[in-house]
Amino acid sequence: QVQLVQSGGGLVQAGGSLRLSCAASGTIYSINEMGWHRQAPGKQREFVAGITKSGSTNYVDSVKGRFSISRDNAKNTFYLQMNSLKAEDTGVYYCDAEVGLSASGSTWWGWGQGTQVTVSS
Repeated sequence: QVQLVQSGGGLVQAGGSLRLSCAASGTIYSINEMGWHRQAPGKQREFVAGITKSGSTNYVDSVKGRFSISRDNAKNTFYLQMNSLKAEDTGVYYCDAEVGLSASGSTWWGWGQGTQVTVSS
């Protein structure tokens, strides 16, 4: 059984910063792909940032230069550092990850519980 537990988020003024964390626990052999997504009120969930096992990153255009995704393999945790926040960044942020369960190649994929980020203008 694998769980992704998120922390961080909250209320911040425009221009401020927040850091989100997503910690994986359970039967973990490796953590492969990791990502962050967000869902604004009345909108579909959208991809925000992703990081591969090798450390390659990609971002949605609207957050490039402001957000940074990183990982700490020793802690099975990955992060989303959000700087220069804007009102349009408001939403519920979700992490997701593909976790390797064993050397045989079996994997698990799932979502974190979500955390609210509110940016006041």
